[in-house]
Amino acid sequence: MPRAFAVPFSDCACPGECGGPDRGEGGIGVDGEDQETWGDRAVCRTADPDELFVEGAAQNRAKALCTGCPVRTECLAYALDHRIEHGIWGGMTERERRALLRRRPLVTSWRRLLETARSEHDRLARPDEARAWEATG
Repeated sequence: MPRAFAVPFSDCACPGECGGPDRGEGGIGVDGEDQETWGDRAVCRTADPDELFVEGAAQNRAKALCTGCPVRTECLAYALDHRIEHGIWGGMTERERRALLRRRPLVTSWRRLLETARSEHDRLARPDEARAWEATG
């Protein structure tokens, strides 16, 4: 049976919130977020967890795994919203996530913020694509 995530939840400091043994049925967390939905599409789902929980220069290799991941935003939002302190999540190290949390202490939902930012980016990108399509005919 393939793992949904490369994250060793048994090592996590927040059981119950990130897929640990206290998680509800169907993988749905306390806030109703279904991690399995996006986790099944994560690039790291088949990676060795030890590759994502590294230190030093090895972190850059682990972050590179996230580069083309289709659920990078969801992964990062999950780690920020649940204050996960270990490992690479959404292309960010624990140190980078802590710095971001310090810079934006008033954010109550990183998931909402990042989804809104992605939607706005997509909305602004569409006019350029439409113009390019019209020009090519």
